[in-house]
Amino acid sequence: MPGVLSPDETTGRSAPSTTLRGTPLSEGGTAPASAAHEAGPSADGGPAQGTTSDPSAGSRHSLRDRAGALVDEHLRSTLKFLVVGGLVFLLDAAMYNLLVFWHPTQGWGEGIMHGSPLTAKVLTIAVASCLTYLGNRLWTFGDRPRPDTARSIMLFILVNVIATGLQLACLAFSRYVLGLDSPLADNISGTFVGQIVSTSFRYVTYGRLVFPRR
Repeated sequence: MPGVLSPDETTGRSAPSTTLRGTPLSEGGTAPASAAHEAGPSADGGPAQGTTSDPSAGSRHSLRDRAGALVDEHLRSTLKFLVVGGLVFLLDAAMYNLLVFWHPTQGWGEGIMHGSPLTAKVLTIAVASCLTYLGNRLWTFGDRPRPDTARSIMLFILVNVIATGLQLACLAFSRYVLGLDSPLADNISGTFVGQIVSTSFRYVTYGRLVFPRR
């Protein structure tokens, strides 16, 4: 009506907008429920409605990490054990051949202990076993808790007695059953085959009995 001012004109303030970011407001100034639903994440910081998370993805990632760590741990200890075993193998072979097939005055042929190969092998295994214990205790299984010394040594001796018996059995079979006494036969049966059998036995028992994880 002419001559009558509206409330907005008397206060100098503009009327409130009836839209919220392009969404019309309903009566009372509130946005419709559909606009609130499309607004995004909830007030409590949860994920936006309409999106779903896959709980199995985190589980698969955790299992993959755990399996990788397990493989890495066993692979590392196995490689260290093989390095120690390889060095001891060379020492054992050298000592045995010197005792059995080398004579101080006659050179290579029949050595001082040619007639007692099992005794010679016991001596070389005893020396090699001491080095094996030190190498595995200080390096291969060095990250494990230090076991009780007396118990560890007793179990180590027991394990090596059995391993020595396995290695001597291979040499004795070649010498006294097959009748082979050449350097090649002794090294194949007592040093190579016997070492593989005894080393496999040592690897399993060292990690579980002599140097346990606890």
